[in-house]
Amino acid sequence: MYRVFLADDEIWERKGMKKIIEDMGLLLLVDGEAEDGIAAWEGIKAKRPDILLADIRMPGLTGLELVERMRGEGIGTKVVFISGYAEFAYAKKALRMGVADYLLKPVEEEELREVLEALVLELDGERERETGGNMGSHGQGGHSSVVQDVIRDIREGYCGDITLKALADKYYISDSWLSVQLKERLGMSFPNYLASMRIQRAKELMGDEGLSLEMIAKEVGFKDYFYFNKVFKKVEGMAPSKFRKMGKKQDAE
Repeated sequence: MYRVFLADDEIWERKGMKKIIEDMGLLLLVDGEAEDGIAAWEGIKAKRPDILLADIRMPGLTGLELVERMRGEGIGTKVVFISGYAEFAYAKKALRMGVADYLLKPVEEEELREVLEALVLELDGERERETGGNMGSHGQGGHSSVVQDVIRDIREGYCGDITLKALADKYYISDSWLSVQLKERLGMSFPNYLASMRIQRAKELMGDEGLSLEMIAKEVGFKDYFYFNKVFKKVEGMAPSKFRKMGKKQDAE
């Protein structure tokens, strides 16, 4: 997981960038925000983020002054400047300071995505070199690891109150991206996989005569018995009551 700090005196610009980052599906976490250069400097010193998205003109300290302080303190955060001023002099000075990129407002989603994807790959490479090549990548390998963790969470908690959004929020990824990844990995959608896990467990519990079908429905995660009945029919092709009777008949034989 790489941490991103947002510094911009326009709240709507920060909100827009935050939403783009959260929806991207990359392992990026917005870990701090500031509306002026002074607050940004204090936050960056405390948090040492991996990536900084900063307005080049802010109250207190400009983006350029902010980067000068960071470099003076040996803070190697990757910096992307964002500005409403299409002035070559700013861009030229920013690039001389080692800034990763320079984007104009309003920030385009595709443009920001490309810049952040490139930075994630760059950070992956740096971390891998630091660890002698033994690091689990935050790129494709990292994504694969996260999906595997999500599948493990589903298998361990399918009888509880589990949702795709909650799982996505836990790992700081978008639910739409996670939905696609799970379908590719499991061969079925998240709702169908969850239902199949619950119905399989319900079938196992039906051998316990002390449990009513209503109790079994709640035990495997269905709050509504009628919905359980509907899903069971869809998965097994028959009502749970009929399935249970067939099981008894087979046992008697």
